[in-house]
Amino acid sequence: MPTATATSLTSGTDAVWSRLRVDAAQAAAEEPILASFLNDAILRHEKFEHALAYRLASKLADAQLDAMLARDVVEEAIAADPSIAEKAAADMVAIEERDPACRSLLQPFLYFKGYLALQGYRIAHWLWSEGRETFAFHLQSRISERFGLDIHPAAIIGQGIMIDHATSVVIGETAVVGDNVSMLHSVTLGGTGKTGIQRHPKIGDGVLIGAGAKVLGNITIGEEARIAAGSVVLKDVPAHCTVAGIPAVPVGGPCKEPARTMEQSFETDA
Repeated sequence: MPTATATSLTSGTDAVWSRLRVDAAQAAAEEPILASFLNDAILRHEKFEHALAYRLASKLADAQLDAMLARDVVEEAIAADPSIAEKAAADMVAIEERDPACRSLLQPFLYFKGYLALQGYRIAHWLWSEGRETFAFHLQSRISERFGLDIHPAAIIGQGIMIDHATSVVIGETAVVGDNVSMLHSVTLGGTGKTGIQRHPKIGDGVLIGAGAKVLGNITIGEEARIAAGSVVLKDVPAHCTVAGIPAVPVGGPCKEPARTMEQSFETDA
């Protein structure tokens, strides 16, 4: 899966942070009643990493993990793995580019649960990779309770991801999701049984998965493929192919950059 260089990712994060601060300052001027909230969440922080840690901690804290401790954990994870913040910035830009309901970078960072849940998963995934499985499971449970979707901390997810609306999304333990993928609510990347080490789908770069689609088993979805809403996918899907139905079969012609365009209509042979 393609990855950007560390230099380009860092400069991208800095640019996103500058834009986010401008958006927050403008919003604070337009809506003074939220000025204190915007200052706490964004404007008083010197770096994107600090603002991200603060925002995630405020969402993930619970009776067992207060906000200060949660913030310490997030900052520890980002310090150990700077790509967490870099991916968070890339995810935010992806949402702004693909979601017509997104007015600025403020909406995903402050309010969009798909974005916030994905960044919480990234912290849980770091904990998992460090062998801190109990803590990772605790965050997985908290994310599920708080945002209404379930991402196993062992799953591998790239950058530039948009999980739109996000309610009832499920991503299983051995799932792999490439870069620049878009998926909508009620998507399941699930297994078909309890045997085998690899039980879940492998999603290529640039794939679009429509609302309610179920992709099941250790199958491969090729790059820039498109899965129609409500489909049940049980077999490999070639790159640039659109599939639909139960079970899903190829329909229409080849597709290009579906995750970026979010084009979900297609012509059938009928």
